[in-house]
Amino acid sequence: MKKISVLIIIAALIGACNKKETVSVNDLIASGNLKELKKRKKEISGKIESINKDLEAINKAISKKDTVKKLPLITTFKAKAEVFNHYLELQGNVKTKQNILIYPEIPGVLKSVLVKKGQKVFKGQLLATIDDGGMSNQVAQLEATTQLAKTTYERQQRLWKQKIGSEIQFLQSKTNYESQNNMLQQLKKQQAKASIKAPFSGVIDDVMKEPGTVIAPGQGSEIFRIVNLKNMYIEADVPERYITSITKNKEVKVEFPVLGETITSKVNQVGSFINPNNRSFKIEVPVTNNNGNVKPNLTAKLKINDYSANTSILIPQSIISENANGEQFIYVVKNKKANNEAIATKTIIETGKTQGDFIEVLKNLPVGAEIIEEGARSVNNGQTVKVINK
Repeated sequence: MKKISVLIIIAALIGACNKKETVSVNDLIASGNLKELKKRKKEISGKIESINKDLEAINKAISKKDTVKKLPLITTFKAKAEVFNHYLELQGNVKTKQNILIYPEIPGVLKSVLVKKGQKVFKGQLLATIDDGGMSNQVAQLEATTQLAKTTYERQQRLWKQKIGSEIQFLQSKTNYESQNNMLQQLKKQQAKASIKAPFSGVIDDVMKEPGTVIAPGQGSEIFRIVNLKNMYIEADVPERYITSITKNKEVKVEFPVLGETITSKVNQVGSFINPNNRSFKIEVPVTNNNGNVKPNLTAKLKINDYSANTSILIPQSIISENANGEQFIYVVKNKKANNEAIATKTIIETGKTQGDFIEVLKNLPVGAEIIEEGARSVNNGQTVKVINK
């Protein structure tokens, strides 16, 4: 009995010594740092690679001893050179440079409002009038005195040409007329400010004051908001790493998710300033708005062609695996026989840009190579497989 107890205690001590406290993957993801996560990834990748080597050795041994072959069934496709266009996807906001508030330029009582909200107006169209406080009477009076000064000046000019009268009389009449005329023109400019006109063609987006309101120049006295929906553009921030590839006149595909519309445009302007806060520069993309559905501040998605290649090899991202060293690899078939049996061969590749579900292969994959697609995750290097392409 004592021997059994001693054996149990020894076994427990050995088990306790051999037991390693291992943090679960979920706990490591929740609380581990980057270094610990990379270490665990490398450990797991190493185990997978070791298991794959063992499986490869076992499969070879089985294939030698098993007279009835049960080969993995796979499908393949051939690598071919094709045109590859990569698009940078951004989000931007619709803006217009003609979206302004109209303020009064002189104080007074708003006499009349001649347009309504939503009304289309043309450049120079009269929108509202302000009571000028008798300024029109002053203009009429000054016009009369200016006309008299003009007549006097013209008579003195004729007499002076005939050498009648003194030069000083001629110069005084000329100066008096010019002074009166300048005063008249200045007063007319002030009087014109009592008539509020559209600075450009557009739509009255809002009418903010009613007739009879006392107004004055400055904040809080806005009368109208006028917007031109024809001259629209999209502004977007582009990461600085694309400063050499996103240039003026680059083609842009513009999508308006809310409207369900897509149009094609070009980069009209590229900013010359890098924002130090987000390391980006701004671009402008003009937008046609013939139906008037595009509004300021509408969200737009931009796809800009930042890279193109005429002879690229594209493969699905789903067939790519990664080893413990961080290298990407795929499987190609070699030594294909008449019965469609072939050898799966691991090929280390170097990849470039992605577009959707596909990725560009830059190195180690020649045109015409037969790549395993379905079944790519379940085969091993050197394993005999059977191709069942339709």
